[in-house]
Amino acid sequence: MSAPEECILDVRDLSVRFGSNTVVDGISFALRRGECIGLVGASGSGKSVSAMALMGLLDRSLSHVEGKAFLAEGSRVVDLFELDDDAFRSHRGKDLAMVFQEPMTALDPVYTVGEQVAASARLHLGLDKHAARAHVVALFKEVQLPDPDLLYDRYPHQLSGGQKQRVVIALALSAEPQVLLCDEPTTALDVLVQRDVLDLLKSVQRKRRMGMLFITHDLGVVREVADRVLVMHLGKVVEEAAIDELFRAPKHPYTRGLIACRPDPSRHPVRLPTVEDMLAGGAGPIEQVSWEDRRKHAEKLMAQEPLLRIDGLSKSFAGKKGLFTKAKRDTQVLHELSFSVYPGETLGIVGGSGSGKTTLGRSILRLIEPSSGHVQYQGRELTSLSAED
Repeated sequence: MSAPEECILDVRDLSVRFGSNTVVDGISFALRRGECIGLVGASGSGKSVSAMALMGLLDRSLSHVEGKAFLAEGSRVVDLFELDDDAFRSHRGKDLAMVFQEPMTALDPVYTVGEQVAASARLHLGLDKHAARAHVVALFKEVQLPDPDLLYDRYPHQLSGGQKQRVVIALALSAEPQVLLCDEPTTALDVLVQRDVLDLLKSVQRKRRMGMLFITHDLGVVREVADRVLVMHLGKVVEEAAIDELFRAPKHPYTRGLIACRPDPSRHPVRLPTVEDMLAGGAGPIEQVSWEDRRKHAEKLMAQEPLLRIDGLSKSFAGKKGLFTKAKRDTQVLHELSFSVYPGETLGIVGGSGSGKTTLGRSILRLIEPSSGHVQYQGRELTSLSAED
């Protein structure tokens, strides 16, 4: 961990109130250069509001912020909460930057992604148009976007979810901030893309020696990225510990509840434990279902007639044809899928983005027409029914 004198953001007794409702209640922490602090807790615990307050993004007419937030700026220290809106604007993006949860809402759909990042570089770094473009292309390379020169002139809707989030990260890095606040930046992404984005954030943070505040409700994610963790519950920090210590010996019942609520694939409880179990003093050992009982249960389910039977289901989408060009080759999305679902059974369909999960569901419901194959529900063929039936 960095030395105390390298603290770049010192937050003391931060409280946020909306009317008579206190959402954040006196939290304190010191973020050091090169360190990542994880801020974890359930939805509504005050994590995102804390970050919005630190970024100066809360409406002052609707919220009341108290406390201190000392930001190291070269040889001097400024209290962010003492600044007016104009003064705060000079620090936002330049000294502190934020990566938001949903990239599509963080990007303006009417401007190219390159121009949006370049606008920040021109504002904070004083670059001209050509220098800003070169700066953005270099950032796109750093965040591992393909064909950065071409991607500069594309619009958000032309990018995948993972690419949009990389653009948002590039936007946050555009003015070379000291502190990066990440508000659940991988929640909207599938697990494969999530892994890439997490690796990217860790790599960029270490390379630039930024301080990072990583907000998430996912303990698995925070375990991978954070050096230290603050656990929030009902607006308060109920526990603070180094990452290894937190998982080895959680002290607060709420923390133990969060860890217990993460399913263990090697165990199968009769019911999943809840945070309330821990806050109420623990519900005692929860009965486990043995592998043998699970096997017998599966055999019993599959001895029935299937409720839904899929046989050789395929779906392809026709390639587009231009006025003077030949039609492109059809895109095959589903390849002769066959499976059954039995009464009382839960069947999981998993895969990365683009693997065909949604197309499968829509094809079964005939929201899109399958190219071939059969779908039978309770023995009745659905693919031959009229639209009204």
